[in-house]
Amino acid sequence: MSTWLITGCSTGLGRDLARAVLEHGDQVVVTARDAARVQDLADTFPETALAVALDVTDAAQVAAAVRAAEERFGAVDVLVNNAGYGYRAAVEEGEDDAVAQLFATNFFGAVAMTKAVLPGMRARRSGTVVNISSIGAQISPAGSGYYAASKAALEAVSASLVKEVQPLGIAVVVVEPGGFRTDFAGRSLTQAAEPIADYAETAGRRRKEHDTVHGTQPGDPAKAAAAIIAAVEADEPPTLLVLGQDALNGYRAVLDAQRAQLDAWEGTSASTGYDA
Repeated sequence: MSTWLITGCSTGLGRDLARAVLEHGDQVVVTARDAARVQDLADTFPETALAVALDVTDAAQVAAAVRAAEERFGAVDVLVNNAGYGYRAAVEEGEDDAVAQLFATNFFGAVAMTKAVLPGMRARRSGTVVNISSIGAQISPAGSGYYAASKAALEAVSASLVKEVQPLGIAVVVVEPGGFRTDFAGRSLTQAAEPIADYAETAGRRRKEHDTVHGTQPGDPAKAAAAIIAAVEADEPPTLLVLGQDALNGYRAVLDAQRAQLDAWEGTSASTGYDA
């Protein structure tokens, strides 16, 4: 039986994953900024679930959540950095305070959680860190530059982390979901307060008042949860798990475009060395 600590369990993928892991027979520390919103999971699974209040931007709460997990279940075997939210704005529209808060949650909060569990994982020479990213980190839609940047930063630090901890028996899995039918594009999505008219046909098209995607996303969160559990339990967990046909198509399109541009400019790229 493994112990999972999952951030951001009040709604969406985090909640579906927490329930799936509990039904799978493992132990879960289910967290949310308001623990009352996840207490029902602890009540349904009183022997294997613990509800804990956690704001990943609060260092004291990060430490307290890991301590509570260790006191109740002995160790954290799997950390899932799921807490996060979206923010839409043209780059020029981005509000400094809003962008700083976005990175504090989506990037620095995940890093803080990871640093909090790594000492125990290193001591046991085992464990898994799952970082929930987004296909947005690859496709970078207009109007989502800051959100994509926060997830790209998480992916970059994950790529270095895997090289550091894999020799110690610790796995790192980056999950890149496409569109899933959660609250991400609804209540959890924020945006710049003052749109600029010149961006109406680019970033403006993705503002909440013009977005008709919410509620019709192709991805099933329950199937995403099952896929994440399968990846964590694999003999060799993937370092990247793309979820959804839309995400697969988007990722391949980015790779194809990058390869085409790399090849087109190969001569220039290779011409910058000292002459022999």
